[in-house]
Amino acid sequence: MSELEPLSYADGEARLTGWLARPDNQARAAIVVFPTIANKTPVVERRALMLADRGYLAMIADFYGEPVGDPAEASTLAEGLRSDVDRYRSRIAAAIGALRALPEATDLRVGAIGYCMGGQAALEAARDGHDLFATVSFHGILATGREATKGAVRSRLLVCHGNDDPLVPREQVIAFWDEMSDAAANWHFHAYSGVKHGFTDPGSDARGLPAIAYDASADRQSWSAMTNLFDEILG
Repeated sequence: MSELEPLSYADGEARLTGWLARPDNQARAAIVVFPTIANKTPVVERRALMLADRGYLAMIADFYGEPVGDPAEASTLAEGLRSDVDRYRSRIAAAIGALRALPEATDLRVGAIGYCMGGQAALEAARDGHDLFATVSFHGILATGREATKGAVRSRLLVCHGNDDPLVPREQVIAFWDEMSDAAANWHFHAYSGVKHGFTDPGSDARGLPAIAYDASADRQSWSAMTNLFDEILG
């Protein structure tokens, strides 16, 4: 397994940089990893490398094309991107297209996973009808500016959610269930009791924010659920 290497790509005039993690041998599939609101961080880098270690060609997507400073700056950048559904989905599609365009991704099936804002982005890709074998959201935002239409979701879906996540209240959960059922999507929803936002990040507790907390069991169980789904689909 290699270290991460940069991949330049673009969304219109926006210059972006993805980060690739390559497996040691022939890849089983290619996975776009949509990061948190903070864009590429060591926590997300570790997940891409974990995927490569399991035989996947993984690429961390770039939301902004510019450095992210403090959380306030990240929120401003994210709000600017997500406020326009077409622009947001174009940025998401650019990452998927960049991974598909790699010579070593030829003939590979493509999936998408994401964390927090990245979970929302992965689900937006599925709503937008991208040909993905699987889409997985870890403590992702479930709200959308444009709901899926019937038959549009071509991907198997897995949503791993902390039941005590204040950023994704119960009404948002129910609305998502209804949306996916109405769209005739193939979806699984795993909710972990007593678990908050950011449950896959061991650094969550150190931030001192009441909305987020690491949960080792939910972290392990959600990753296992993802790998089991991938194995079921890919064989």
